[in-house]
This record gives sequence, structure tokens and C-alpha cells, in this order.
Amino acid sequence: MTRSPYELSIGAEVLARLHPRLRTYFGPIPPGHVGRGAGAFTVVGTPRRWLWPVLALFARDAVMFPVWERDVPFTVENRPVTVRRGRTGGRDGRPTAGREAHPAVRAHRTFHFRTGDRTMVDAITAEPAGLVDHLGRHGRVSARLAVTVDTDGPDAGALRLASTRVSFHGLGREWSLPAVVSPRVTLTERFDDEADRQRVSLVLSAPVVGTLYRYEGAFRYAIGPDPERG
Repeated sequence: MTRSPYELSIGAEVLARLHPRLRTYFGPIPPGHVGRGAGAFTVVGTPRRWLWPVLALFARDAVMFPVWERDVPFTVENRPVTVRRGRTGGRDGRPTAGREAHPAVRAHRTFHFRTGDRTMVDAITAEPAGLVDHLGRHGRVSARLAVTVDTDGPDAGALRLASTRVSFHGLGREWSLPAVVSPRVTLTERFDDEADRQRVSLVLSAPVVGTLYRYEGAFRYAIGPDPERG
């Protein structure tokens, strides 16, 4: 991958405002390499147990999990891939034939819960509509993302992603949710110079109901050779 999905979808002047350490995270991953990070989330999930049966359905496809835990160690691996427009295709976001291909970064985030390890899978793609995040092993849920970068204040250089459209894939077509009922995903990535760590916060919310799911924490990240690719 010579350019990352972020570079392909976002103006150079916007990316130039990123914290220098975040440019590594959102920049290209060279062929034969992988981006790896390790850290801990202060919270993961939701204390609203009535939502857990719904989250359990999403857990089957490695999207979200029915938990509410604190101080959860985690690792992340980012790899450059090619996915098909509208869904990630096969298992673990790998491409399938018959659809237009788009450059992407596939992420595996492994949460080390007290009850055992669980891995969240998603693939960020550069598409004509902009950045799209295909969630889960089979990409059945997609979120179109708008991007902003803070220019001043305590979070200067932070990148924020907010969903502008959420859709589901099934029965051979894509189904978009009306804005009045659609859940909203907000992701913030910033670099903490004092702690020398990248900080991440994700919130999934819905109209009227409020916060449905969230995680936030900090980690260190670097790009190195990928043993899986020889």
C-alpha cells in the first residue's frame, strides 16, 4: 500500500494538522509490514445489561461484546488489505470476487477480558463516498465517516471520526437506516506527549437512548515486519 485509506480520502491539508505521532498510525503500512499496538482500556462495553442480548448478536461477527469491564489489556494489529465495495467479503475482512476493490486497513483489536480473549475486526476503506468502516468479520455493518482534525486547544492534532450514515448488508443489498433512528459512532484518536501514548475513545450512541457502547484507553504503537507475510 503506497497510500493509506486516510490519505486517499482526506485532504493533505487536513492530515498535515495531525500530531506527528498520529501520522504514523494513519499513514501507509509498507508491504510486508504490520502496525502493532499494546495498552489498556479503562472501560469497555456498557453497564446497561438489557442491551447485552443485542450485543451478543453482534459478538458473533466480532463487532461488539456483551461486557462492562474496567482496566482491560488489549492489543491491536493493522494490516493493509483490499476489500470489496459495500462489504468486506470473506472471513476476517478478506476480499471476495465480483465487487470493485478498494484499498483498506484491516484491524484486529484483541480484548483480554476476565472471561477470556475476544477480538474485534473491522476494515477502513477508501471509497468514492469517502472513508467507510466495514465492521465485523463479514462486514455486514458499515459506517460512512466524516473526518475532522482539531487545530487548537488541549487536543490540537487529534483526529475525530463521526458516522454520517450506518447501513446493514443482507439479502443481497444494502439497507441504510434513517437518520432519526440511526446509531452514531464517534471515534477520537489523540497523542498524549506527557504519557508518550496514543489515546483512543469510541462511543456508540442512539437518539433518545443515549450511549449504547464505548471504550477508551491508551496504547503504544509501531510498524514492523509482518511474520505472517514472510
